[in-house]
This record gives sequence, structure tokens and C-alpha cells, in this order.
Amino acid sequence: MLPLDGVTVVSLEQAVSAPFATRQLADLGAAVIKIERPGDGDFARHYDETVNGMSSHFVWLNRSKKSLTLDIKHPLASDVLHRLLTRADVLVQNLAPGAAARAGLDADDIAQRHPRLIQCNISGYGKGGPYEHKKAYDLLVQCEAGLVSTTGTGADMAKVGVSIADIAAGMYAYSGILTALYQREKTGRGTVLDVSLFDALGEWMGYPAYYTAYGGTAPPRTGLSHATIAPYGPYPTGDRRLVMLGIQNEREWQAFCREVIRQPELATDARFQNNSQRVVNREEMDGFIAAAFNGLSATEVVARLDAAKIANAQINTMQEFWDHAQLQARDRWRTIDSPVGPLQALLPPVVMHGAEVRMDPVPAPGEHNHEILRTLGYRDDDIGQFEEQAVI
Repeated sequence: MLPLDGVTVVSLEQAVSAPFATRQLADLGAAVIKIERPGDGDFARHYDETVNGMSSHFVWLNRSKKSLTLDIKHPLASDVLHRLLTRADVLVQNLAPGAAARAGLDADDIAQRHPRLIQCNISGYGKGGPYEHKKAYDLLVQCEAGLVSTTGTGADMAKVGVSIADIAAGMYAYSGILTALYQREKTGRGTVLDVSLFDALGEWMGYPAYYTAYGGTAPPRTGLSHATIAPYGPYPTGDRRLVMLGIQNEREWQAFCREVIRQPELATDARFQNNSQRVVNREEMDGFIAAAFNGLSATEVVARLDAAKIANAQINTMQEFWDHAQLQARDRWRTIDSPVGPLQALLPPVVMHGAEVRMDPVPAPGEHNHEILRTLGYRDDDIGQFEEQAVI
């Protein structure tokens, strides 16, 4: 029995943030009913066709869900929605600002009609303020939250390579829903949660925000190197490969000088005697490290770093990550079904002892229309009428 067996989630979801939150709930056993537009469904289904004809985003975010297509603007849709909510524990939505209310899903009204229901509303910039109705896509929120200004090199800014604002909001929605379910066990009542991409990513920007507000200057953009810790970044080796390494404290710096680059005198050199000095004198320090590594292969450098217990990593390609020995050794892959056949999927990050999470198929648009509507009490002729009138 999974932790969320018996919990029903209805989600008017699209793109990344809400689907990411609800997939975590589905992994833990919740029955997630994904409401999509009739026809093509969630527009994220069509971002690309790289996974045997399906979108990579969609495959990642939507396993273990049931798909119900429903035109929420159609007059007949309201009855379907409220029948669903009568049986649901959680309602999640990340529609455009105001769209849920226009569809008859005003949060206060729902709370009165369904007092045990937990509502989670995901938006771009939150309620109120001049940005409330502004369109918010992941990269735009990365810009507004200052993330792009801290990422890249001195000459060029860069975005993060994944939808980090969406992921942040999805994770806070997920944890908020779990908290609300726990609270409901004590109070018997649901609640309303509001999560915004801007607030979620803003929380993750805490370090550079404090550094700038109280230090007077923003952390410099330093590419693969850490802006305020040194040495922490990529270093070339004699066989023209890069080794990533990170020093976290003075004990490690001393071990690095003594055992890795074998220049123990640098450990007490005034230019490098603490992290702040190493950051100031980074160029000189990097010169010593580069000279020491120039006569070594990457394999030899990594061996020395491991022996000295200095953190290090390879800079893998995505294919190298997919084939990673650590994932293979720990049996982290599972095969799931989909409309395009069997696919590989990673297990969720949290390993719960004694429980194997759900890894069910990725649904086709409207795949579960008849099944869901029958459980709500609709007869086959009702469902036929819905199909004729393009309600579903």
C-alpha cells in the first residue's frame, strides 16, 4: 500500500509546474485525473516528438495519470467538474490568471461547496501586485527573479538549462499539498494554497540576493566556476580533459596542496590562506593548479583527488548521464508503457523503504473519458452526447 492510496487529485494542468507536482503525488499512489483540452490535450504534448513521437516534457511529467478531456468553457462541463470535486481530495490548477474563476471554479465558492477539498493554485507572479496578470513562462521568470543575471560568463548571461522556475513551483505545490493533507487529518477541513513561479524561484535565489543586498555587489558570473568559493570549478588536465573539483574548507585546501598538486607551501601562502583570499587571487591560484595538472591525465588527477577525499566530478553529457554506472548499479530505471510503446523512466528521488512507487503508463488524450465519467454516474448515452457536443 502506497502512502497516498485513496487520495484523489483533480488537476486542470498544462505545461510543467502543475504536472510536475501531480506526478509526484501519483508516484506515491494518488489517483490523479488530468483534465485536458478536447482533441490535442495539454499543449506540452506537442513541444517536440523526440520520444518515439511523443514530447520529452510530457513523458517526463505525466506517467501514472488518467486523462479526461473536458472543455471547461462548455456549459455542460460545470456539472462534470463538481461531480469530480465531490469525490476529490485535491484540486490543482495552473491555468492563466482568472481562467479557473471564469470556468466556475472560484476558490471561495469551491471552499463552501467542498469544505474538505484542498485547492492548490499555481500562477506566475501570485495574487495582487502589478504583475498579477502578466504572462509568465519559465525563462521569463528566470529573468525577473535575477537568475539569468547570475548565470553564464562575465561577457554573456545564460539561462538554466531546465525549467527551473516551473520545477521550483511544482515542488512547493507538492510539499504544500502533502502538508495540507496532514493538516486535514487533524482539522477535517481543506484549505487553499497559492504558489507562484516567481516566489518559488525567488526563495531559491536567497544566496545571491543576500550577497548583493548586504555586500553591495552581485556575485560575478564565472561560468563553470563558483563565484564565491575557490578553487571550485573545472580544471584542464594533460590529456585535454576537464576535471571538476570543489574545496569547501581550509582542511581540504591543505590536503589539496599537499596530496593533489604536491605543493604544500601554497597552503600557508598569504595569497591563498583562506577562501576570501583565494577568490581575490583566483587567477594566480588557478595558474599553480593548471601547471600541476598539465603533467597528469584526468584519471590520475581524479585518483589523487579521491585519495585526498576532495570532491570531484566528471562533466557528463546527457547521454553519459543516461548511461551512468551509478544509476545502473542501483537499479534506478523502470520500464513504463505509453501510447508509443515501452519507455524507460527514472524512479523518483525519495526511496521509501518497503514501498515500490507507482510507475504506470503515460496516458493518451482522453484515454480514460468513459471510465471516469461512468464512475461519476453518467450513462453511455450521456457520454455520447458529450462527445457529440464536443464537451469531451
